[in-house]
Amino acid sequence: MNAVADISPALVPGKVVLDELVEARGPWSAVVAAGDILTIVDLDGNQAVDCILYAAHDTGTRYSAAATIAGQGSIFLTTGSILRADSGRELMTVVADEVGVHDTIGGACSQESNTLRYGQHTHEQHACVENFLIEGAKWELGKKDLVSNINWFMNVPVDPDGALGIVDGLSAPGKRVALRAEVDTLVLVSNCPQINNPCNGFNPTPVRMIVTRPEARA
Repeated sequence: MNAVADISPALVPGKVVLDELVEARGPWSAVVAAGDILTIVDLDGNQAVDCILYAAHDTGTRYSAAATIAGQGSIFLTTGSILRADSGRELMTVVADEVGVHDTIGGACSQESNTLRYGQHTHEQHACVENFLIEGAKWELGKKDLVSNINWFMNVPVDPDGALGIVDGLSAPGKRVALRAEVDTLVLVSNCPQINNPCNGFNPTPVRMIVTRPEARA
């Protein structure tokens, strides 16, 4: 992680308790305390940010795309979406969003899926699963702990016949999404290294993570 160069403010004002840059293709993680708000900034636009959530004090309580979709009755995430564990427990809530559509059904890329989709020559390309394993090891998480994920800023429309598309993103340079932690939440991120489809505009770029604490709690 590098020093932060841009001056974009957090999407929800408050006392800044963390402000870090995630390099293009790189992993990142942090615990966001209950009540604090994480702003993710898409610095250059059109960058997919793969993300898994865990209750920090019980990592067996993990994000579930199925529970989240069932709870809100929509496959897309935006302001008001409650991000739930498979028990239905609330982990985080999207409290502000400058893009309007985020994906949670497209999954995360892996060396295996890259090979299947794009050819054997892509097998050695770094992928999100490898990022999750590298960063998850810091929290004693392994492959068995990886679950369904969120793809912030990624555009995955669904056709009437159920077919998924991965197409150019709706985001733009500087666009932000803000998440409030409902419990102390471990946020595991892969700043997606994918270069074979339009999710990153074929050119992965850095993103910024800002955690703010509401003034009333500061």
